[in-house]
Amino acid sequence: MEVDILEFKVPVENNKTLFVWDIQPSLPEAEIYGGLHRLFSSFGPLYLLKVCPNAPLSPPGFYALIKFYSAAQASKAQRQTDGHSLFQSYPLKVRLSSKQTPYFLSDSSTLLSHARCVELANHCLGFNGWTSDIITLKELTDEDGGEEEEELQEEDGGRERRLRFGCMLRLSFPHHGQTTRAAAVVEDRFTCTGPDVFLQKRCKLQRLVRQRALAQAFSTVLLILLGNGKVMVEVKQTSDQLLPEETEEVLQVNQFDLKEEEEEDDEWDLTVS
Repeated sequence: MEVDILEFKVPVENNKTLFVWDIQPSLPEAEIYGGLHRLFSSFGPLYLLKVCPNAPLSPPGFYALIKFYSAAQASKAQRQTDGHSLFQSYPLKVRLSSKQTPYFLSDSSTLLSHARCVELANHCLGFNGWTSDIITLKELTDEDGGEEEEELQEEDGGRERRLRFGCMLRLSFPHHGQTTRAAAVVEDRFTCTGPDVFLQKRCKLQRLVRQRALAQAFSTVLLILLGNGKVMVEVKQTSDQLLPEETEEVLQVNQFDLKEEEEEDDEWDLTVS
């Protein structure tokens, strides 16, 4: 039986990436995007779909870059779409990537964002296939016992402050009997010009730390896709599989700076001849 394994990390491998050429210029770009998305997402969840006009010295038209989470699904999509007209009047050329662009050489262990994790889990497991519960969500203080929110120097029009929150979360897969835990810490420095700004920042950080903890939890999960269409869930055993009473130590790691928010929609420097 054919088996494929999906991880909750950014796919960078060549065998998960398709290039599509010979897209006719008479179609609107939005229509091309919609047609490609409907076509290729039928083979499996997509991490990226990008449509670009051909290079200036090339014939008029478009090309597309499509990234799957699964190498097996990318290969199947290539075999079944190459040389077929599909949503246009003449055949498309579909190939697996044969060389790495600078983006593909990035760190292959980059975790998916919260939104991507939820999208992938819902696609493979359904909306009722997983649940998450907050074990601890708290505002963290400095080791010297300072105030909950640290007040820094005065600035024109307001006072600079720092807020830091930690969250420990449980991720469960009830139909598969699997559970994992993870923790995250986020902080931000900002100029507080009034109570409304302070409350908005607190709410934003609390939401962000929950999202980061969920993404960390998903990073330990493997989705095993079987050839008969069934999906199995396995959890990688890591040092983060801790008991609730160990939360205090866990919240001192996995810290993120709000200003280092990852940008997944990188610009691609691609040339098609």
